[in-house]
Amino acid sequence: MAVLIDPENSSLLRATPRLMQILRVLARHKFLGALRGKKYLPSPKEVRETFEELGLMFLKFGQVLAMRRDLLPDAYIEELEQLHDQLPAMGINTVRATIDAELGAPVAELFASFNETPIAAATIAQVHEATMKDGRRVAVKVQRPGLEKMISTDIAALTYLVALGEKLFPRLRALDLPVVVSEFAKSLSRETDFSHEARSIALFRAALADVPDLWIPEVVAECSGETVLTMEFSAGERVDLYAERHPEAMPKAISTLVRLMLQTIFEEGLFHADPHPGNVLVLPDGRLSLLDFGMTGELDEPMRESLTLLLEAVVKGDARAATEAYLEMVSGSEKVNRAGLLVDIKAVIYEIHRIDLADVSIGNAFDSLLRAGSRHGVHNPGEFFLLTRAFVILESMIRQLDPHHSYMDSFREEIARLTKMHFSVERIKDKTTKLARDLERLLNDSPNDARRALRRIAEGNIGRVQLPAVEALGGSINRNLKRLTDAIAAAALLVGGSMLVNAPPDSGWHHYFGQALIAVGLVATVLVGIAALRGDQGRGRGRR
Repeated sequence: MAVLIDPENSSLLRATPRLMQILRVLARHKFLGALRGKKYLPSPKEVRETFEELGLMFLKFGQVLAMRRDLLPDAYIEELEQLHDQLPAMGINTVRATIDAELGAPVAELFASFNETPIAAATIAQVHEATMKDGRRVAVKVQRPGLEKMISTDIAALTYLVALGEKLFPRLRALDLPVVVSEFAKSLSRETDFSHEARSIALFRAALADVPDLWIPEVVAECSGETVLTMEFSAGERVDLYAERHPEAMPKAISTLVRLMLQTIFEEGLFHADPHPGNVLVLPDGRLSLLDFGMTGELDEPMRESLTLLLEAVVKGDARAATEAYLEMVSGSEKVNRAGLLVDIKAVIYEIHRIDLADVSIGNAFDSLLRAGSRHGVHNPGEFFLLTRAFVILESMIRQLDPHHSYMDSFREEIARLTKMHFSVERIKDKTTKLARDLERLLNDSPNDARRALRRIAEGNIGRVQLPAVEALGGSINRNLKRLTDAIAAAALLVGGSMLVNAPPDSGWHHYFGQALIAVGLVATVLVGIAALRGDQGRGRGRR
């Protein structure tokens, strides 16, 4: 069962015993000495050892903090990155009981064979190899029991510790630690719901179906649920071990890794947030196999568009455009110190452009932007940190697989491929059709929406609006809606024409048809402007 946690409604009474235990561990590792001043803060090593001693959920929380380079000094980040979540394996009786309770049948009825020795054991679950009745070789991921109570108790304890810390150290408020705890709770809720992971696997399989050198195991739905996940077995070798024996195969493997990352981000709004060597295998036929979709991120379409603008601005060295694109991706940006943020982003872009392109790190660039944003009041969404983490891990793995490979060359090639695909005739046709449907819906719905709004205003006696005023308002709304739809149509012509003009010159008609659309769009824009001007002048004469 997925662990549903609300940090704000966590019970202090339930968390008190665990809270006292945590405070004893913190005292033993010199955390309470921080009350005497900054120079008495525990060392990075003490911090790591504290998380390890506190157990399962604090290990996960430490790993989350290791992603937040905008909050902690580098020395602490480097130490927290060493946290490992390998735990003792569950007993086989516990595994069998979990499978029976989730799937409604004993292991012997579901599988022809079941290896009692786990392949891996981590904080959330462990994995066993098995064989289906029809002979398919599978991997069975079984969740540890009792996670709901354990996680909710530790989240409650963390919530109160953070509140106490902010009272004792007001400067901690600038770190938004309650937000970090809340994001951590949401992440755990997703990670403990194997049904969510199964859906993610299906989405990634569909999104990457056209990548010939990649294979993602399929979920065996009849043997999967919220606490048990059964997938095709991936009989491959870890990519880092394979690279030691087959260095000549790495350029192709790296290109595949870059493609799967960028294609899922910009095409589907999905990304694998933990692409380390243990989750990437090389199959006997040379294809890569991507595993473990418990930690994934999602970006909606507006955020993806802003991310594209941000990358373009960084590449061009346009700090102002980069700042605007960055702020479009976050909420509550009205309280941000924009001037200070612009200065810091200029510094980040300068650093990027002063080094060799081959040495540029996308992950580090994102990290620098997030740090700059946090310093000036930006509340970065959790997906940003997952995305930054994903790029940092991917780049680290690529350097490990082939230290001499030009990562940015692979990045540029994939961006060029995606750009060409975006400007294909089929994609332009799809976008134009969607825009036409949206415009038709807007035109059809606008009069009814206006009438409903006016009826509510009149019936609600809001501000004692008189009937003539309501009628005048209705006329104004209708005129403005007509102008809006005309302006959108003109803009659509201009955008469609520009896309065709900039499409790859496979066929000459693209260019000429695009120019024609642009011309029509310009004429329509002028007519909309003239109509608006005449309308304003007419109302001005009426008032006189």
